[in-house]
Amino acid sequence: MSSKTKIGVIGCGQISDAYFKASETFDNIEVTACADINMETAKNKAEEFKIKALTVDELLADQEIKIVINLTIPKVHAEIAVKTLEAGKHAYAEKPLAISTEEAGKVLELAKAKGLQVGCAPDTFLGGGQQTARKLIEDGWIGKPISGTAVVMGCGPERYYHKAPAFFYELGGGPMFDLGVYYITALINLLGPAKGVSAMVCKGFEHRVTGKQGLNPYEKLPVDVPTHYSGTIEFQNGAIITLLSSFDVWAHNHKCIEIYGTHGSLEVPNPNTFGGPIRVATGDQQTVEWSDCPITHQYTENMRSIGVADMAKAIATDRKHRASGELAFHVLEIMEAFEKSSKEKKYIELESSCEQPAAMPAGLRLGDLD
Repeated sequence: MSSKTKIGVIGCGQISDAYFKASETFDNIEVTACADINMETAKNKAEEFKIKALTVDELLADQEIKIVINLTIPKVHAEIAVKTLEAGKHAYAEKPLAISTEEAGKVLELAKAKGLQVGCAPDTFLGGGQQTARKLIEDGWIGKPISGTAVVMGCGPERYYHKAPAFFYELGGGPMFDLGVYYITALINLLGPAKGVSAMVCKGFEHRVTGKQGLNPYEKLPVDVPTHYSGTIEFQNGAIITLLSSFDVWAHNHKCIEIYGTHGSLEVPNPNTFGGPIRVATGDQQTVEWSDCPITHQYTENMRSIGVADMAKAIATDRKHRASGELAFHVLEIMEAFEKSSKEKKYIELESSCEQPAAMPAGLRLGDLD
């Protein structure tokens, strides 16, 4: 058995538990240390998961650590990535890659100059649900994809589940950068890279008020970003997808993603999860029926860190990794294009592209990636 790639985690907030736990599934990686701006928080996580608690500088100086997972808030993602790369380590970030393509471009340029790899969440598209949906499309169940819808809407994270939600309404936050990123990444996995965007955005409220469960209950939060996005993404394969992403909707009955093809329709599971359900509608025009589809691929539970494990495997075997920096950059440009299109009142042709990530093989055992 080959030795495990040592991993360090910077940022020990709410999402970190999922990374610490899921990483134990893969025998090619091992989280050995964590760091946080609050040393007490790092120590608590280190004790819970039996790893070392270090300062950020100490973690970056640790010669055993080869990949750093960056779980900090979005506005410092690029800063931490640059420090990671300058320390000679591969960088993997929670989404988004950065808060602007300008920042993200500098990260990718530095990585290329140093011969290092950059990866980025979301990696949920590697889960069994999304991979099964992709297989259905590629096997021709709905014919050629023509159009579709992608809908992620709610009333914001501050009222129910997040204890420190201020960053959701700062630059790099909002419904698109927080949740729309999952949907765009999933669509690229299903359909390939995009060509252009036409959209409108708006802001429903000038401030938000936290719920009683927050660290500062009933705190008033300024809103510095759009909170409702509505637009159309044109893909290079010709498909046209309508995307809605909002923190200004109290309730709705839309499905997460539906893809409409020449011979049928596909209901794709929530791309913020790894599993199903998946449904497909086929038949002639008089007898169309929706049917539940079995999951054909591994990884249906919360496997955040599978993207890191895949990057470590790719580095070791000299292949491309799936949750790549190039993919994350393309997704970031698409998200930026929504605001740009709205501001300029025109269709925005994208400058970037990326390869459609390689599909995950069916029939893998838990812990395997190829």
